[in-house]
Amino acid sequence: MDNAAKEAVDTRIQPQEAMAEFARVLWHLRAILAMLLTLFLILSLTLYYVGGAVDAATRAPSSLGETFYFCAVTALTIGYGDVVPATTLGRIIAVSLGLLGVLITGVITGSAVYAIQMAAHRAGLRSG
Repeated sequence: MDNAAKEAVDTRIQPQEAMAEFARVLWHLRAILAMLLTLFLILSLTLYYVGGAVDAATRAPSSLGETFYFCAVTALTIGYGDVVPATTLGRIIAVSLGLLGVLITGVITGSAVYAIQMAAHRAGLRSG
């Protein structure tokens, strides 16, 4: 094995470089992420005021905290089912929150992949 090949095998991506690149990518996407967070908050407040979120066990209207919890669990696509929307508009908002969660997950995942690719490129690793 020649020196260049051996050096290429020994080259590694440093975790701190990959994390720094990930932070830079997220910083560049801050406007998009802020818009997604704002949309999440708007949908959460809309669900609280007009969506009819109720506790599944007691059927009592949920508090603002429980509604935010439901929205976060829905956006993260976990969906425990302990707080549920009781109206059609609430269910539409819940589906929108689920789609928003998938979108946010895609943006974050794509950013992480790009960051690792950039860190690899800077480390001298070539793909392909």
